[in-house]
Amino acid sequence: MASTTRRTSAATADRRAAAEARTLGVVEKLLAEGASFTELSVERIASQAGLSRSTFYLYFRDKTELILRLTASLKSGTFEVGRDWGPDGPADGLTWLGDAYLRIIRHYRSRPGTYAAIMEVAGYDRTVREALEAGQRRFIDRVAGHLAEEQRAGRTSPALDPERAARVIVWGGEQVIARHVMDTEDDPAEDARVAHELAAAHWYGTYRRLSPA
Repeated sequence: MASTTRRTSAATADRRAAAEARTLGVVEKLLAEGASFTELSVERIASQAGLSRSTFYLYFRDKTELILRLTASLKSGTFEVGRDWGPDGPADGLTWLGDAYLRIIRHYRSRPGTYAAIMEVAGYDRTVREALEAGQRRFIDRVAGHLAEEQRAGRTSPALDPERAARVIVWGGEQVIARHVMDTEDDPAEDARVAHELAAAHWYGTYRRLSPA
């Protein structure tokens, strides 16, 4: 009896996971085709995912949960960029930073409809905005830690405030990347130029800021 119950539970979990993945895939496809997330109805999403409206609500509380799941999926790859890197590492810091920004830009380019929808919904939905801010907080903490280490080693200005500077880097960088991805055509060469311009601003303006005379 116990083994039968386990098999039944596993089958139920598998069906749920498959239905959730299918639904998220449908939403991403619709967004990639130009649909507005705000205007997408639950009925349309459920129908294209092969679900009834009532079954949809067994898997997702509402559309907000859908966009939160997509946010987590999209952002998961960006935090891994540079997990083990520090500005004093063996790689050339400026070049590495530019390459990291380029990887982030290209990651967002691969799912532009989803990225645009997340930024749109974050503008009016507090829950989604707070999820984005929580992700930014992780980046801010990492950057602030790097900057504090750079100060202790004498590689950047002692007048720099690591926490404030980290917020400027993360908030400002996010805005630059968002505008670039959403407002320009997909051009890998231009993406690289923007990434390295952003890296130079952060590298020379913060990581290697000259001490006051």
